[in-house]
Formats: sequence, structure tokens, C-alpha cells
Amino acid sequence: MNKVKNTLFSNKLVTIDNNSLIMAIESSCDETACAIVKGGREVISNVVASQIKIHEEYGGVIPEIAAREHLEAINVVIDEAFKQAGVNGEQISAFAGTVGPGLVGCLLVGMNAAKSLALAYDKPFIGVNHLNAHLAANFIDTDLEPPFIALLVSGGHTQIIRVNSYSDMEIIGETIDDAVGEAYDKVARLIGLPYPGGPKLDKLAQEGNPYAFKLPESKVGGYDFSFSGLKTASLRLVKSFTDKNIPLPLEDICASFQECVSATLYKKVKHALEENNYKQVVLAGGVAANSEIRKKIFSLKEFGYNVYAPQMKYCTDNASMVASAAYFFDGKNSTFDNIDVEVFSRIKG
Repeated sequence: MNKVKNTLFSNKLVTIDNNSLIMAIESSCDETACAIVKGGREVISNVVASQIKIHEEYGGVIPEIAAREHLEAINVVIDEAFKQAGVNGEQISAFAGTVGPGLVGCLLVGMNAAKSLALAYDKPFIGVNHLNAHLAANFIDTDLEPPFIALLVSGGHTQIIRVNSYSDMEIIGETIDDAVGEAYDKVARLIGLPYPGGPKLDKLAQEGNPYAFKLPESKVGGYDFSFSGLKTASLRLVKSFTDKNIPLPLEDICASFQECVSATLYKKVKHALEENNYKQVVLAGGVAANSEIRKKIFSLKEFGYNVYAPQMKYCTDNASMVASAAYFFDGKNSTFDNIDVEVFSRIKG
């Protein structure tokens, strides 16, 4: 795939093709990341500085602290990405940065760093939607091409997306309340698990009986989701033990909760594949690392579907997926050569 675009800073043409190197920066939440990716699929360098240890004592991400940590780490991860790749700024075809959704103060650090590099080296700047980046993680080290149905599951979003082409995507289903990641974190806190609770709940679930407790699946129609009822049912289940001073059967509660969530996602995705007559399905987002969700979605192979999910290191926030999105998703889905693009905290309507 070749794309020719005018640079913002001169009249020369820039060709974005299979040999192009894109450097991207990701700072939407609590990871400061920088990566260089060739042709949208080959990762040349990938550097991530995590803040999990810093935010653990608060039980969640504190935006002001996160932004300050990004400022501390940003130059270090950029220098390390250049060092690992063995290239310099002149060899980069374009610079990209996540512009949203995310924490505004955090986004500003990464976006402004990417814009500064673009200005310094007279190269295009590409503003990338964070959710598109999660989808693009599936292009890394694969031959995946649209069309496909995507299930995006993250801390703040749960969506089924019909990806018709690189420039034509449509959300056909989404959560009407809590996202999957939010539901995991809230139930994890409910049963006393420390931050980040989702992965710890997943680990406990693998030791429990997924059918120990029958928890309700939402009755929302179409491809939409609702997890508020499940959260309430989980609270009642926990209280049925704590009110009687009975120790919580943690593994069974976690396994039952996880079975309910994963079964709901599986049924909705299978329904979307069948009704839209698509043969490929993509799993994306931080919660794509969840063992049971991953297992259920990959079981769709039994019905003849091609199933893709990112490598574990590309599920959670990283800059390689941002560089891949900058390469593949352009036009209405990203902003090429627009140095004036601003960050945004939520999906724009």
C-alpha cells in the first residue's frame, strides 16, 4: 500500500509505503511509550515506561500524577526508541501521537512531543485515535486486512465494530453503561483485590469453578452490552457471604463473573458475524489479554472464522499500535499533516 501526501511544512511530496518508518508516541493514561514501526507491521523498536507501581497505592490512576510522570519519562523513551532502532529523525517518514480519547493532561505530553519532532525534522504529523490504535495492534506481524468484525474491550470502552476498509469503520454495538474493563475493576475492588484488579481477577478465576454461581447476562438487544446488572448481582453475591461473616470463595466468584462476561461477549460477536456475513473477527484492547475472553473468541475458529488477537505485549497501551494506526487508518479516522489538531478526552459524536 502506497500513500502520497503533501507535508505540512513544504511543497515536497512524502510517500508513505511499505518501507516507511513511523515513530509514534502514546501517553493517553499511565504508560509513556514510543515506538518505530516499518510499513505498519514490522516493529523496529518498542519502549514502554509503566506507572502501575506509582498508582497502586491510590487504587487507580491519578491524572495529575500521571501527567507529571509522562513529563519525566518522555525524553527517555524517545531516545531509547531511536537507540533500539538504530535510526535518526531524518530517517523517519512521519511522526504520530495519540490525540484521544484519554486523560487530557497526559495526552498533551505525548502529542506535543510528537508535534515537536515533526516540526524539528520537517515531517508530517499524524494524530491517532486511541481506539483505532488498539484495532491496529492486530496488523503487527500479521497479514490481516479488512473487512472484519472487531470486538474492542478496554478499561473505558466495549464496542463491536464493523471494519469494511481502512477508511470505513462503523460501531454497530457498544456498552450502554460500564465497559468490560470497568466492570472487572469494580468487582475486583469489591472483593478486595488491589489495583490493577482486572488481571488479578482473571488469575483467580482460572482456579475457580465458572458455574459455581449463576450470574445474570444482560438482556440488551442487538449488539449492545450492559454490565451494570452483573455488577449489582456480584455485589449481592458478595454480601450474601460477608453479612454472615463467611469467607469469600474468591476463586469461584471470580470464575463465575468471568464466565458471564466472556459468554456475553462471545454470543454478541458470533451474532454479529453471522448477521453481517463476515469471515474474520478481531479482538482488541487491554482486556484482550484476558484468558477466558481470548479463549472464547478463538473458539470461533471451530465455525470456520479467521480469528486475530494482538500479542500480549501489544494488548495494553503501547506506541507500536499507534504507529500502525497512523500507517493504515487515514482520512476521517486520523489527522494527517494537521499540526493544529487538539487532544480530546472522550469519543466525539
